[in-house]
Amino acid sequence: MDLPFGLPEVDYAEYSNRQLVAVPLVVLAIALLIIGGVWLTTGAPVDLGMEFTGGTEMRLQVDGPNAEQQIQEAFTAEPASIQPVAGSDIYLVSFGADANSEQLETQAENAGFGVESIDATSPSFGSAAQTQAIGGIVIAFAGMSVLVFAMFRTFVPSIAVVVSAFSDVVVPLALMNVLGIQLTLGSVAALLMIIGYSVDSDILLNNHVLRRQGSFYESAYRAMETGITMTVTSIAAMTVMTIVATAFGIGLLSSIGLILVFGLATDLLNTYMLNMSLLRWWKFEG
Repeated sequence: MDLPFGLPEVDYAEYSNRQLVAVPLVVLAIALLIIGGVWLTTGAPVDLGMEFTGGTEMRLQVDGPNAEQQIQEAFTAEPASIQPVAGSDIYLVSFGADANSEQLETQAENAGFGVESIDATSPSFGSAAQTQAIGGIVIAFAGMSVLVFAMFRTFVPSIAVVVSAFSDVVVPLALMNVLGIQLTLGSVAALLMIIGYSVDSDILLNNHVLRRQGSFYESAYRAMETGITMTVTSIAAMTVMTIVATAFGIGLLSSIGLILVFGLATDLLNTYMLNMSLLRWWKFEG
């Protein structure tokens, strides 16, 4: 079969179901081990951002060649992070939940910094936001699962979609831990988008195999032509967004784009290896 974008041909008949399912399951197992290790160490599956832990973020205008050193020396509280905004003398400086925003503003002004904005989040509000975010992901995943089982009304094709979607979310979470990307409201939105992307490609494959005429491989290959085109195009768009956002110092869009790239790449693996192998096993051996 000729895949779009010049990708090499794939002859699924040459590979057993065990061979196909092994790779995505190993990747999922490694991701779960990473998340589990971080959870045991820190008490959370991923590093939580200020929106969920509480804290203060300041947008400061700082002149001088040693701006980061000036920022560190200006405050009695140690900054949790100092991020320069590309192409400007602006710095995003964040502090933990123990810091007092009024004192921080006074110290910044005494140091001669221009204070453009201050965003403070209380620990109690961050805890409530954390509960709502986790609840939103769980509800979205549960609703997706119910919808999938209602559509196909068959266990194996339905569980294949659910397992693929689960892996599509878990693997980016693990990569966030590896790369030091915090979980913020923006990254939660990206994870919710990944669930939607995953279900879209998996349902496309299942629908072609279960409800279209033709042999298993003919139906699967037709679904792959459309599904791979959509996913690779989305990966390209998200990659461009990530590069541009990073260049202009837009951290939120950069994180969202990077997480979506991880999730979409994982979705290719899970849809056309894990889901495909489960469908083939159910079709011929189940």
